[in-house]
Amino acid sequence: MRRIPVLTALAFAMALSCAPARAQDQPSTGNPVADAARKAREQKKAAAKPKKVFTDDDVKPAEPPPAPPAASDAATASDQAKLEKSPATAQPQPEAENPNSEKAWRKRFADQHKKISDAELELDVLQREAQKADVQYYSDPQKAMQEQFTRTEINEKNAKIEAKKRQVADLKQQLSDMEDQLRASGGDVGWAR
Repeated sequence: MRRIPVLTALAFAMALSCAPARAQDQPSTGNPVADAARKAREQKKAAAKPKKVFTDDDVKPAEPPPAPPAASDAATASDQAKLEKSPATAQPQPEAENPNSEKAWRKRFADQHKKISDAELELDVLQREAQKADVQYYSDPQKAMQEQFTRTEINEKNAKIEAKKRQVADLKQQLSDMEDQLRASGGDVGWAR
């Protein structure tokens, strides 16, 4: 009677050792990543081999067409002149842009607005530097005393600021003149923006 439990235990152990082998054969383990990997391996095995891609090295180059029969130089020159005059072979001439077109006016105004914007930014920087120089502290007492009496640095910066202000005013006047020219030429005032 003792043999039955031993045989039963042995059969049970064999069944358990075969269970993992059967689990690998089953298509779904409950883990979607493992299932996807298994499916990708199966598709890779079953995938067809890539087709041959032909390159220039595989293909024989085409032979150039035969030369036209030789003709007299006079005939060749006249044929060449006819080809040059034909409208099909003529190269299109770049047409000169109309100076009163919308595109030309918009470009002029955009350039002028950019010049004004750049000059105003430079003016802003100069004004900031002047404010900084106004409260500048000099560690050298000689330099501090000289600046206190002569104010050369501040005066130079103020002169640059005034010159830049005049430049901005001139650029704005040029813009106003351009707007007057646009109106006189019959263009749309909206092109100035």
